[in-house]
Amino acid sequence: MPAAAPGAAHAAGSTPTLAQNYHPLPVTLASGSGAWVRDTAGADYLDLLAGYSALNFGHGHPTLLAAAHAQLDRITLTSRAFDHDLLVPFADALAALAAPRVAGPPMVLPMNTGAEAVETAIKAARKWGYDVKGVAPDRATIVVASGNFHGRTTTIVSFSDDADARTGFGPFTPGFRIVPYGDAAAVRDAIDETTVAVLLEPIQGEQGVVIPPDDYWPAVRAACDEAGVLLVADEIQSGLGRTGTTFACELWGVRPDLMTLGKALGGGIVPVSAVVGRADVLGVLTYGTHGSTFGGNPLACAVGLAVIGLLATGEHQERARTLGVHLRERLQSLADDGLVERFRAVGLWAGVDVDPARFTGREVCVRLLEQGVLVKDTHGSTIRLAPPLVIGRDDLDLALDRLTLVLR
Repeated sequence: MPAAAPGAAHAAGSTPTLAQNYHPLPVTLASGSGAWVRDTAGADYLDLLAGYSALNFGHGHPTLLAAAHAQLDRITLTSRAFDHDLLVPFADALAALAAPRVAGPPMVLPMNTGAEAVETAIKAARKWGYDVKGVAPDRATIVVASGNFHGRTTTIVSFSDDADARTGFGPFTPGFRIVPYGDAAAVRDAIDETTVAVLLEPIQGEQGVVIPPDDYWPAVRAACDEAGVLLVADEIQSGLGRTGTTFACELWGVRPDLMTLGKALGGGIVPVSAVVGRADVLGVLTYGTHGSTFGGNPLACAVGLAVIGLLATGEHQERARTLGVHLRERLQSLADDGLVERFRAVGLWAGVDVDPARFTGREVCVRLLEQGVLVKDTHGSTIRLAPPLVIGRDDLDLALDRLTLVLR
């Protein structure tokens, strides 16, 4: 329980030296353990955001911290000008984790951030399209979905329909076709002789945990197979246990050609991302065609290997499935009582829409902050719940009790 009044320490959001690209809630965090964090005034909070799923294993997981501490005493960076002793073991372990879940023997290309992984997948898909498929030079197109969130780099915002991410940042990169999310027929109709890939999130997290129809991913996979184009799944937020499966695409029995991974792959300790998928696709990238000074660095590989080890047992996926059932039941009760308009949930992940006539999403987040619970809003009156997979049932109930109190 809180050692001091929640919300007592406010974020330094008005400092003139810090660029204002975020609007944080008024709390300044200083420490964390598991699903709990503490602010600078000593107040404790339940973290139901988990760093947008970067903290799937909670704050300060002992296995991950031990791996990082041990590597800090050895070597932290070599650049890719030289190999190091964890690079191939990391690639082998990640490839083994993904092997049953991608279409073909996998290869791994390590990067740092999620957006870098998406940019890498775009480059690889285009190069494959030119070198293998025979698309005319500089004509490659990629089909994407409305409501997508793949990052905020210049190329990625070129195919975003989020006005905040796009306005003022043109001219934009060509070569993308946006179709409605969840509409497999629209994907099929958008594919032509220039199309090299279809890039989608299995579940749209930033949009409010939007889950597509059950037949969507199988139909998109079939359309890609018929046209001979790549299916690229952005599993950066949905992957690595969040949905109760190792990767969200498993929910529909679909194996993409490439997957982009990030967030939880670094355990909340260091930025770690990767593109994992068909060796014949990633193999088109040769010396000098792509790179990253920090991608696959020793510290990242040490933490990434420990993350893969946690996932290999299936324990965290099972927790997400089991607690996810309880989460859905609690949210259904809120819907039945008219306290929320609707919700979408899978595993330990939910988007909850509140009545905009009563609250904005931000107002709910601020009220929950005052009750010692941290969540984040998106798109007006939607809040996202993504607790660490290590959260206990009692703590989850405590957070949901306080959500109920706020909504009443």
